[in-house]
Amino acid sequence: HAQTAAICSGTVSSWTFPQPCKHFNCVLSCILKTTMSRRRRYSDDEDEGRGAKRRRTSEPLEIEDRLESLITRVGEKSTSSLESNLEGLASVLEADLPNYKAKILKILVDCAVQLPEKLSVYTTLVGLLNARNYNFGGEFVDAMVKRFKDSLKEFKYEEGRVVVNFLADLVNCHVIAAPSLLAWYEAFVNVTLEDDVPQVRSDWFVYATLSTLPWVARELYEKKEAEMERLLTNVDTYISKRQKVHVSILRVWSSDIPHPQEEYLDCLWAQIKKMRMDKWQERQIVRPYLAFDSILCEALQHNLPPYNPPPHMDDSTYTMPTVVFRMFDYTDAPEGPVMPGHHSVDRYLIEENLRRIIDTYAVDRKECAAQLLNYPFKNKIPLNYHIVEVVFGQLFQLPFAPHVDVFYTTLLIELCKLQPSSLPQVLAQATEMLYERIDTMNISCVDRLVNWFSHHLSNFQFRWSWDDWVPCVELDNSLYKPKFVQEVLGKCVRLSYHQRIIETVPDAYGPLLPPEPNHIYKYEQEGAGSLPGTVPAHQLIASIKAKAEPQELMNILKDLPNPKKDDDGEAAFNPLKIDVFVQTVLHLGCKSFSHAFSALAKFHAIFRELAEEEEAQIHILRTMYDVWKKHPQMMFVLVDKMLRTQIVNCSAVANWLFSHDMSQDFTRLYVWEIMHSTIRKMNKHVEKCNTELTEGLQSTAEKPPQVQKELGEAQQKADKSGTKSGSEDEMQDIDGVDEEEIERLQERLESAQSEQKKLFLVIFQRFIMVLTEHLGRCETSGKDFNTAWYRYSIERLQQIFLQHHSTVTKYLDTLENLLFTSDTDTHILHVFQQFCALRT
Repeated sequence: HAQTAAICSGTVSSWTFPQPCKHFNCVLSCILKTTMSRRRRYSDDEDEGRGAKRRRTSEPLEIEDRLESLITRVGEKSTSSLESNLEGLASVLEADLPNYKAKILKILVDCAVQLPEKLSVYTTLVGLLNARNYNFGGEFVDAMVKRFKDSLKEFKYEEGRVVVNFLADLVNCHVIAAPSLLAWYEAFVNVTLEDDVPQVRSDWFVYATLSTLPWVARELYEKKEAEMERLLTNVDTYISKRQKVHVSILRVWSSDIPHPQEEYLDCLWAQIKKMRMDKWQERQIVRPYLAFDSILCEALQHNLPPYNPPPHMDDSTYTMPTVVFRMFDYTDAPEGPVMPGHHSVDRYLIEENLRRIIDTYAVDRKECAAQLLNYPFKNKIPLNYHIVEVVFGQLFQLPFAPHVDVFYTTLLIELCKLQPSSLPQVLAQATEMLYERIDTMNISCVDRLVNWFSHHLSNFQFRWSWDDWVPCVELDNSLYKPKFVQEVLGKCVRLSYHQRIIETVPDAYGPLLPPEPNHIYKYEQEGAGSLPGTVPAHQLIASIKAKAEPQELMNILKDLPNPKKDDDGEAAFNPLKIDVFVQTVLHLGCKSFSHAFSALAKFHAIFRELAEEEEAQIHILRTMYDVWKKHPQMMFVLVDKMLRTQIVNCSAVANWLFSHDMSQDFTRLYVWEIMHSTIRKMNKHVEKCNTELTEGLQSTAEKPPQVQKELGEAQQKADKSGTKSGSEDEMQDIDGVDEEEIERLQERLESAQSEQKKLFLVIFQRFIMVLTEHLGRCETSGKDFNTAWYRYSIERLQQIFLQHHSTVTKYLDTLENLLFTSDTDTHILHVFQQFCALRT
């Protein structure tokens, strides 16, 4: 305690040791003298009494903070060796265990989970502590086992896998007995024998086993060869019988040329088998505990308690399977170290370590880039190629990237700044390869590539070898290469301005350049005088500029003839009235986004009056498109604003995007940005309604038991989509509870859930309609249905399933009974089956 108090009160920020010093006590004595002298000077400067008392009471907290700093920073760059730092830190922690054991235990467990890239550093530290204090080692193992169980209980499977990895490496440090870890592995693999459980459950337990074997397999094989062979045989049996319907929906590329796109468990199993053939050799794991073998081998070991995996429950969720992203092989890095093969376990370890660095430092792009470039074995591998491949692998991961897309853009920019002589060349090579293979790329990944590349160019003055891509201008515009370039140029205009991009790219790109983003007000175009709404439109402009009241504006519109009026003289809405009003208001608010928003807000009441029917809402959107068809970004923000202000509803937006009027833009990126934004807005609305109801029910927690029971039953019914609850009979006589408020919240939630279900039914029904029509036309004409348009559309359907899978899952039964039936074309039905396989 005295040693740590002295260290913690000084300015030592991390544990360092001079190289010539051979004895830890000598170094510690020097540090003690320095820090104690500083404390004495500090004491002399302070007044007696209150200041000294405050220091004494805060000293334990200060020591705990310094302990945390010492433990979390061990293994970072230092003037002395990692081994001497670990030995010194172990001595300090051992001395402080009597007073700060709980704090030390918590810090070590947190570091083991949250800093997995330094896994072997902390396993070595725990091994040294276990050799000095057997009881502490046992308590640490128990704490890690508890953390593992809690992780699975909370469905934090990646955290659970890190814990298993840590426990496995503790076998190498003689903290955990090998037979007890092998018993855990056997319990994991036995999950594959369970009946009526989803495959993703078995997959995770097998993956947790295989992914930790590179650290400990040799040790287990030497001590328990027969048991290991039996374990691997059981794994092989399971791998060979797995269903892999889900693979195609998760692939970045549809082609295996030039690199195979393997399912993650198949790939890892091939790497483990190759490692077994190589007698469990690997070259990518730092093992500092080897330097302490003479100390660690004498320590007493602990047995892991018997483990039974938690049973599968109906509400259990598991991690989705993935497909391994492959972009480079040894031929792509001709100079320097050779890149390990696809089935080399070193390839897996490099990628795993780089991913862990990214996940740990994702909140700080500069530190993340520095840590990636400081990879321990950077001189033995083509590090830049591995980093670029891992970063793009995460960016393109389906259904979601682990981090926000813009993070990967900023990370690659930082990497280029830190390695200006080498990494930009690798990144340019990768971009060319992605462009060449874009015809077989999943459309979701193409979207992310468009966003990344345009954002990246905007940070480098839009410089690129544009001449190399000129041939794409001559290709059919429906193909992916010209479409990709067109979308990139459109995004570049958003990030800069139109004239800048015109001047940047060669003149040959003319057909792919976006038009100047101006609005079109048809009542001022040539020939507008013959249009039936021109005169009222000009009257409307004059009245608005004169600050007329809304009723005066409606009086101008009311006499407009209705082209939709039938013989009975009735019509749901007047499209001409909507056309004149919307065109005029958007024309007056055309200067900026703010002007457009102000126009919508000022005339919100008239918009709502005109948009009472969904068909009228669709016509408002159609008119907005006529005005702003040259400005996709303005359309996106206007639709978003109209949804927020409830001028239009989500189903109207979906029907508009699938309408014939939008068919020419159906394959444009902005259309699907609007679609996904609309779905997300609907989902957030349902979540908000559910949260409000939950909070309302929780406010009754202190009510009598009978009240709580009745409210609980009401909540259970409200949670079921499409069911009615909160009726007067159910909510009567709830002794002082705000019965009407609860009923109102329940009705609001049910209405939101009904709208959500309607939205997805509309989207999937319209997908089935347009795809069925295409397949029917091709069959009738004898043409191949697998066109660029078909592939684009079917992958957009997959994208809806994947990006909103948690919500779509709630309506699987409805979708299966109403839409994806046996009568549906098999090509469309296969997408639905692929999606269902992700969770089964």
